[in-house]
Amino acid sequence: MQTSSDHPQYFSPPSSPQTPAPPPPRRVPPAVSKASSLGLWARDLLISAAASILIITFLYQPVRVEGTSMLPRLEDRDRLFINKFVYHVSSIERGDVVVFRYPRDPEKSYIKRVIALPGDRLRIDRGQVWLNGKPLREDYVPSRYRDSRSMPEMIIPPDSYFMMGDHRSISSDSREFGPVTRDLIYGKAVFVYWPAKDAGVVH
Repeated sequence: MQTSSDHPQYFSPPSSPQTPAPPPPRRVPPAVSKASSLGLWARDLLISAAASILIITFLYQPVRVEGTSMLPRLEDRDRLFINKFVYHVSSIERGDVVVFRYPRDPEKSYIKRVIALPGDRLRIDRGQVWLNGKPLREDYVPSRYRDSRSMPEMIIPPDSYFMMGDHRSISSDSREFGPVTRDLIYGKAVFVYWPAKDAGVVH
């Protein structure tokens, strides 16, 4: 009788210790060449320049003030931006400072303040503007710039605007050349950028 010890013993060969798999190779981003960097910089510069040209061409235009009829806010040789697009999407309002072609010589441009709109009744009594039967409050005209001119009552024609300079005693405006038609108005003064002492929004 065989005992268990007589049975052959079978053993699996000892497994060799497993070595850990090597980590995957680290990806190194491809080096950006200097020429490629310059190309990206030039592309961004061209896009910025094109955007600036579009903005200036279709939205804003730099202009220079000539004369002192809009003192004290605008001084002679102030440089400012006008918005050429705003009146395509919104209405001209009383108090807006606008740029328009001079009715008697469209080659020239004037900058004045809108005082009356189409259909308004306007008269001037010794410097005081009356609008639709009420005196117009004009905080933008200091007392030293007022004058004593008068003008009989008129009704502003359709599609026309009555313009006046803030320096009333020297301004050539609608008191002389009459209301300005809408087609002559091409921009709203929005911001003085030079000189620095005058910089700011135009009110």
